[in-house]
Amino acid sequence: MASRGCPWPNGGVMQTLESYELTHQQIHQFHQEGWLGPFELVPPEEMRRLDARLDEQVFATDGPNPRERKQSRHMDVPLVYDLVTRPQILDRMASLYGPNLILWATFFFEKQPGGAEIPWHQDGNYWPLEPLINISAWIAIDEVTVENSCVQIIPGSHKSVVPHVKSTEGMAFGEMADPAYVETDKLVNVEMKPGEFFLFNEKTLHHSEPNRSHKRRRGLATR
Repeated sequence: MASRGCPWPNGGVMQTLESYELTHQQIHQFHQEGWLGPFELVPPEEMRRLDARLDEQVFATDGPNPRERKQSRHMDVPLVYDLVTRPQILDRMASLYGPNLILWATFFFEKQPGGAEIPWHQDGNYWPLEPLINISAWIAIDEVTVENSCVQIIPGSHKSVVPHVKSTEGMAFGEMADPAYVETDKLVNVEMKPGEFFLFNEKTLHHSEPNRSHKRRRGLATR
């Protein structure tokens, strides 16, 4: 972690602000593997307090999309906007993609006990973006473990575009990566504490199992 000095209004005295720019090694790792993390956004106890406010401000109210309360709530809930634009996220994204970043989407993923499997997929398959250049941060609101269906990543899978086909029955998404192109022998289970996040790009294959536990799994993705 680096730091940068900023002058106080009276001149002379310097204020030190934390910077979360990535190291050269971390940047290389992201470009080689297609993901990076986890990192701390807020301490677990703070995220638990924020979660109670999210219940009131997001999950109990309608937002910009009247059909889906969990979509794009950064547009109407300051708490969500402030959370996803913290320097812990933006400094690291800027280290990889430069300073001219656009926040274009957020989405809450909530998987209750018994929640369906999300198939292996590349996000870019679903997005009408041109050019298709995107970085996402997936923020853990709950403790996220293998038991309650953490995200799984295949490092290096971002180096090619995988064809997608109709999903098998019972999947949460209508399309999935063609299984013939998915090699899961090197998958990584991204377990996180509340308040941690990881970064990944639009072609990184990822997936989550059905939630076979008795614990909810709630997270927030920011694009």
